[in-house]
Formats: sequence, structure tokens, C-alpha cells
Amino acid sequence: MDAPDLIDVRSDERLDVDRLSEFLTGRLEGADGSPNVRQFAGGHANLTYLLSYPDAEYVLRRPPLGPIAPGSHDMAREYRVLSQLWQAFPPAPRAHVLCDEVSVIGAPFFVMERRDGVVVRNGVPERFGGGRDELANRRLSEVVIDTLGDLHAVDPASCGLDDLGRPDGFLERQVAGWMERWHGSRHEDNPTADRVGAWVARRIPTSQAPTLLHNDWRLDNMAVDFNDPGRCVAVYDWDMCTRGDPLADVGTVLSVWYAADEVPASLNPMPTTVPGFMTRAEALERYGERTGRDISGFDWYLVFGTWKVAVVLQQIFIRWLRGQTKDERFARMGEGAARLFELAAERMPA
Repeated sequence: MDAPDLIDVRSDERLDVDRLSEFLTGRLEGADGSPNVRQFAGGHANLTYLLSYPDAEYVLRRPPLGPIAPGSHDMAREYRVLSQLWQAFPPAPRAHVLCDEVSVIGAPFFVMERRDGVVVRNGVPERFGGGRDELANRRLSEVVIDTLGDLHAVDPASCGLDDLGRPDGFLERQVAGWMERWHGSRHEDNPTADRVGAWVARRIPTSQAPTLLHNDWRLDNMAVDFNDPGRCVAVYDWDMCTRGDPLADVGTVLSVWYAADEVPASLNPMPTTVPGFMTRAEALERYGERTGRDISGFDWYLVFGTWKVAVVLQQIFIRWLRGQTKDERFARMGEGAARLFELAAERMPA
């Protein structure tokens, strides 16, 4: 995570440092005494903090404030994945400690190693040409697809994750679960969202052979090398990791891979229209070529991925609207969700 992402901890998201220090002492190498705590500002869901000790640095992850949907923001699941996946997938940071005692900081949490790198969010940073370097832009787009292909090539048994999730019926459960989340987070009627959701539910395809899935794959959930935008050094946010249809991951990332003629949502986590960045069609083709998977029925996954990301933004917005978080970045998430629902409808095949 790049240093500019670090801020002083937001007032409503502070940790009980004394209780945390007491818990971590003796459980982590170099975690003696009270750490300096700062917060990573870029995320929109789980809260992430940097714990700095004189001789060590660690990263703490906990769920967001307020009520959360069942099965989401699962710290035990993320810990389990990251305590094992690093053995077979090097970009996964290694998790060291899980705490399910809510009394320590007010929620379950885990602590993992810190990985240094650049998180590319919204625009291309100046160190990579600020969007003007076509080669750097191309490398950024390629690393998103190539690293995802590498994850989908991992044998889950090689890192003890062959019993993670339930691949049978995965897409059906995904659609039902996200439909429930939409109904639980809506603050006003949205016929477009309902129409797309019904279309998705009626056309669920036969799943491809299951692989490990990240379930929230995006460029800003990755970090690249400070000197090479084409080398991934870390992938974050594994709380929804499971096994299932790999095209679901592709649909998620390509849902926010905007075409030049598309009006994006207010949240644009990838600079997909800068010169040299692969088009969405090129990215899909590259994934198919690298993995050998059939991408001919991809339209459904793109529509579902777009609709799902819209629901994610709506869930964030409703927490802000209900006063469950004071983070003012979330005030525009409702607008972003509405645009993505519209975009999902525009992407439905004629």
C-alpha cells in the first residue's frame, strides 16, 4: 500500500490501542509495546490500519461500522485464506493472527504482513506517467488480467483450501444472495435495478469448472511494484474468497472496465480509458487466451458483475444514509449505484 493512502485514524473508526497492544504482545514478532496506528484511506468497506512498531510493521483488518450482511466482511474466512494462500499464490499477503474476541477493539480482526507497493486508484500516478505513458498504461491493464489468471490456475489443494466454499450451485447462491442484499439496502424504488436483477436470475448459465475466486477483483485491490506497473506485489481484500465459476471474477473486474463511449459511475476505480490501456474486449480475449477457458457466454457475467457492484455501492451508501458511518466519501455512493444499475441494463444483450 502506497504511503499517500495513509491518514490519521478517522474519529469514529479509532481502535482501543491499549487493549490491542495487550492482545498482540507475544503473538507477533516485534510487536512489543504500543504501536503507532494510522489508517489506510482508500478502502470503502473493511477498515484497514497500519500498526508501526520500532522494528516491525503490520496491517490490521476489521469489518466496517454498522450492521453488515450475513456472510460478508468475514474476518475468519479472510484470515484462513491468507494464512495459507501465500504458499501457492505469492501476491497474497500472509496473515499471522486472528482475534474473534469482540471485546478487544469492538469487532473481530486479523493482522497480516505489510506489503509495500503502489495502489492505482482512479488515475494513473505520476510515477507511471500520469496516464500519458501508453506502455505503462498497457502494463497496468495486463497485470490485472494476468494476475487473475494466475490465481485461477492455483490448485486449491496445494495450499489447503480445497474445502473452501461450495462450488455446486455457486452462481445460483450468488444471485439469490445479492438479490437479498439489494432488497435490504434500497432506500427508494429502482425499477431498472429490479428489471436487471430479474433478467440475471432467469438466465443463470451452467458454471465452468471451479477455481479459487477472489470475488472482488479490481486494480485498486492490488498493489504493483514501485518501479514496474506490470508486476503485482500484493492482492488485498480476500474476505469473500471462495471456490466457484472463474468467470464470476472476470465479470466483476470487467464491470468497471468502462468503454470510451460509456458514462461511468461516480466511483471509477480503474483508469480504463487512458491511451494504451486494453479495451474491455481485449482484456476478455487476453484472459481467454491465457487460461484456455470458454468466454463465448460472457455477456451474462458482465451484466451480473455490473449489477452486483451496484449493490455493493448501495450497501455502502445506506450505511452512510442511516448514520452508521460518518465517512463523507460515501455520500455519493447512492449516485454511483444508480448509474451502475443503468449501465447493467445498457449492457444486457438485445
